[in-house]
Amino acid sequence: MGVSASGKTTIGLAASALTGVTFLDADDQHPPANVAKMAAGIALDDADRAPWLDAVGAVLRDERPCIMACSALRRSYRDRLRELAPLTEFVLLNLPRRELERRIAARTDHFMPPGLLDSQLATLEHPDADEEVVVLDATRSIDELAAAVAAILAPQVD
Repeated sequence: MGVSASGKTTIGLAASALTGVTFLDADDQHPPANVAKMAAGIALDDADRAPWLDAVGAVLRDERPCIMACSALRRSYRDRLRELAPLTEFVLLNLPRRELERRIAARTDHFMPPGLLDSQLATLEHPDADEEVVVLDATRSIDELAAAVAAILAPQVD
């Protein structure tokens, strides 16, 4: 989990290669109206996200074990996903704003424009002490991060 450009897809794909577990992207569950809204630089609201979260939760439940790149920015979103797919574990890829800006500016193939980074950062709720979320410093190498995610997933794969 994390904001746009935090490395969710890159790390997820690398962890998938290590574990042999299917990689999925929650962005694929957005209805076309959500994608169009984001591509136009308009942030989604909770009404936009509700059916998307339900779709993501169903995939997490039905395709387990899997690795899914998903923003899951608010605790209420994570709680909804846990409700729909109780065995879901979250890993937050945490990066400084400057690095996020650098990465997002370098993208050429993503619908999320750089202008929505502020909205994503404002929406992000870092996990409270009572919430089980592994927080990783996403400035670490792809190999290190993928290995950390694979290790978290290992008990479900065995």
